[in-house]
Formats: sequence, structure tokens, C-alpha cells
Amino acid sequence: MTLNILTLNCGSSSVKYTLWTMPDRRRVCSGIVERVGFGDSTIKHHGKKLIVAKCDSPNHEAAIKLMLKYLTDSEYGVIGDVSEVDAVGHRVVHGGDKFNRSVIIDSEVIGAIEEYSELAPLHNPPNLSGIRASMNHMPERPHIAVFDTAFFSTIPIHIHIYALPYEWYEKYKVRRYGFHGTSHLYVSRRAAALLHRKPRELNVISLHIGNGVSVTAVKGGAAFDHSMGFTPLEGAVMGTRCGDIDPAIPLYMMRRCGFNVEEMSGILNERSGLIGVTGRYVDRRDIIEAAKNGDERCRLAVEMECYRLRKYIGAYAAAMAGVDALIFTAGVGENQPLYRTKTCEGLEFLGVKIDEEKNRAAVGRRTEATISIEDPKYPVKVLVIPTDEELVIAEDVYAILNGTYDTYTRFEYSFQREDFKPILNVYS
Repeated sequence: MTLNILTLNCGSSSVKYTLWTMPDRRRVCSGIVERVGFGDSTIKHHGKKLIVAKCDSPNHEAAIKLMLKYLTDSEYGVIGDVSEVDAVGHRVVHGGDKFNRSVIIDSEVIGAIEEYSELAPLHNPPNLSGIRASMNHMPERPHIAVFDTAFFSTIPIHIHIYALPYEWYEKYKVRRYGFHGTSHLYVSRRAAALLHRKPRELNVISLHIGNGVSVTAVKGGAAFDHSMGFTPLEGAVMGTRCGDIDPAIPLYMMRRCGFNVEEMSGILNERSGLIGVTGRYVDRRDIIEAAKNGDERCRLAVEMECYRLRKYIGAYAAAMAGVDALIFTAGVGENQPLYRTKTCEGLEFLGVKIDEEKNRAAVGRRTEATISIEDPKYPVKVLVIPTDEELVIAEDVYAILNGTYDTYTRFEYSFQREDFKPILNVYS
């Protein structure tokens, strides 16, 4: 069964989209509407040919309508009519403990996504806006929610539960969930493909480093531990989020400065992390350049972030009793050699050593690369793998609609190149 599947990733001010032909994994077109709601929006659409245009997108409804206009445009589009889209897959950040798999969206699913918006306030609301808008424009088509948190349903209870009153877990579902799941799933499976191994044979540590940052231990093909927690606030140092801190600090500052709950939430999520340390920068390119020019706070920010990542690598290698590969992905992980170098400093005892020439060459190419040294003394492979969350979404949608989701599950996806033998049923 061949299907045209549209995948959507709706952020607070953007709509990223890709049209796929499945099951051959052919990317027919892709694009992004940016600065949604800001009055000076743009669309970058790559269909029959590339176009970048200014547009008016005051909300997600308008952005989805604009996307469909370009998809069906006689000059730039790739389909004649919206009816040629067979299904729509939506990235949703938080599915709580209700969803350990992707599901067809109905009113109950929408209600649950809305409920979990409190746990992912920067993500679930725009995800939901995109779902509602696309369902308005394509009401006859199935819409599938693909949850970032679903990949982490395999994390054992002694790892995902907090040392807090147990009734909080029972009554309010306070526990660690995990995020960037589609990214970590994709790159961990691609790592297995590159190493010509089955996912169940490998222990890998995946570092997704963008504005948001997360680290995942993938043991034998399944998520085993993850740096983020109840919300995306826990874990590594991030662009605007603080990551791991003493939980008494917010209480102390609320007493000292009179901050209320909403104000403190805003500080921890939007005014901390790299922007908090540097005082002005989130983009690592700006931070690195300023550090080179003598800005001590920017230099400090780089050291802090890479140290935290290195500490997670050491912890997860110990937790899994060994590691076969490290993976760098997302914007910073794929494009900043300095971050890869500093993160891996001092890890020779684990069998990790970067080849700096390969490391410097693996920048901005959107291609996969092995950047570790070829030496049996350093057996851990260090890989740069551009993530492809949209492909994970398309795979899930196709499997659900084709009736194979229960047998060809997302935990079995291998994402092999055509010249690699496919790896199915990794737990058989």
C-alpha cells in the first residue's frame, strides 16, 4: 500500500512540514513557515523548486492554510489537490503516561494533549494548535499523534520514579518521562545501521544538542535512561533552561525576591541556561565567537555545558556497564566541532578518542560521519548523525494505517540505507 503522508512539527512560532511517499521513504517536498504570529512571517517551500516568500501568518491556522496552498500550487506544488494527502502525522512532545505508542487522534487524545500542556508549556500548546488547524483543513483524513515521550516507556521504574512521596507518583503521575524521543530513536537505529549491528547488540549514548539538550542511554535497542525528567527542564544545560539544579534554589529565590510560581517558571525555562550565564546569547555560534574574543562568561558557558554532557556520558556508561558508541545530533551536535571535542575530553579511559581532522570536517554537511580515531585501544565509535524526526513520524503513521504497528513496531525500525540489509524484529 503506497501512501502520501504529511508530517507536521508545529512550534510556538513555526510550522515545519514534509510530504512523504511511503513505504519507500521518499521525501517529496518539505518546508517551514517561520515567525508565525509576528506579522513578518516567511515560508521556505522546497517542492518542484525552491521558493522563499514573505507571508501573513498570524496564527497556526493561517500557516497550515499557506502550507497547503504551496503544496497544491501549479508552479511550486507537488500534488494537485489536498485530497491526495492520505494521512497527517503530528509531533507531540508530551504524552504523559497515557501514551506509550503513537495513536490516531480523537477528542480523547486532544483532551490528553491539552492536559499535559502544563508539563510542556513551550511545546504542547503549539503542537495542539497545529493539530486543530490541520484537522479543520483536512477533516476527512486520519491524523496521528507521535509522542516524544513514547520512546522512553521502556525506562525501568527504579530509574523513572523520583525519591518523593510515593502518592505523588500514584495520584499525580509525578515521574520522569523523557523528550526528543523521535530524534533519539532515529539516531540510535542509524548508529546500528552504520556499525552493521542489530540495535539489541549495542549500548549507545545519544546527545541531542540544540536549543533544547538531552542525553539518552539506549541499552540493547531500548531507552534505559534519559537526562530530562517530569518536564524538559531537568538535565543538561540548555539554551534558556537551567537543567539540573538544587531544588531548594527556586524556593530560596522566591522567598528572597518575592517571585510567584509563574514568574519562577519563566525564569527557569526562559531566562536560565546559556542566556542566563552569558547574559545575552543562546546561539552557540555567538557564544563561541564571543569566547574567542575574550568574553569570560561565554567561555564559562561553553565549559559548563560540555562538562555537564561529559558527566552524563560517564554516568550512563557506568549504568549500562559499557558503551559501544556516542552519537552527536541536532543543530549544535551536528555543526559544532568544539562542543564535540570538549565533551569528549578526558574520556580516553572509556575508550573514547576523537580524530580532530575528521571532527573538523564533519560540519554543515547534513551527512553522517564517524569522527573517532581508528585504534583498537579506543573501541568506542563517535558518530555524527543528522536526525530525521519526520521520518520516524512517517514510519509510525504508515505502520498504523497499514495495520502492522503491532508487529513492525517503532522499536524495530532500523532506518537502513538501501545498501544495508534490513534489520527487523530486533528483539526476536
